[in-house]
Amino acid sequence: MDRKEFGNLILENERQLYRIAKSILRSDEDCADAAQETVMKAFEKLHTLRDDRYAKTWLIRILINECFRIADKQKRERMLADKVKNCEEQAHKEQTPGNFREEEYSELYQALAQLPREFRVILELYHLEEFSVKEISELMGIPEGTVKSRLGRGREKLKQRLCQKEGK
Repeated sequence: MDRKEFGNLILENERQLYRIAKSILRSDEDCADAAQETVMKAFEKLHTLRDDRYAKTWLIRILINECFRIADKQKRERMLADKVKNCEEQAHKEQTPGNFREEEYSELYQALAQLPREFRVILELYHLEEFSVKEISELMGIPEGTVKSRLGRGREKLKQRLCQKEGK
């Protein structure tokens, strides 16, 4: 299949691709993103299409995979946002005088709750929720290098707080 045939394939199936995307994704913007990514990926991998008779099926399969990828990413982002919100609310409650009961929390959790949010959230995501550096970077919209440096600085601040409590 050449470029012109590929262009015609896209134009002929544009409405069907949108309807399929809409059946998986809710927003028009997400459907447009999925369609755009599908066209780009299909164009890049056009050389892998073995039989032109299956081009439409192949294109739809790429679209469906892209829609599922977007939906999964949104689900993870919503879950992360909920967890971050819950962690922040819990940390705020624990830091409010009168609400914090020391016997209920370990020294580690107390020290973690007292860290600045930029370190606390990343440490919790990485160590407690087991997200990778790359996932944290994508979810928080910051470079991977920033995530790594905040992990390192956060660990150091946490260590300092723990050593202060022990009197070391």
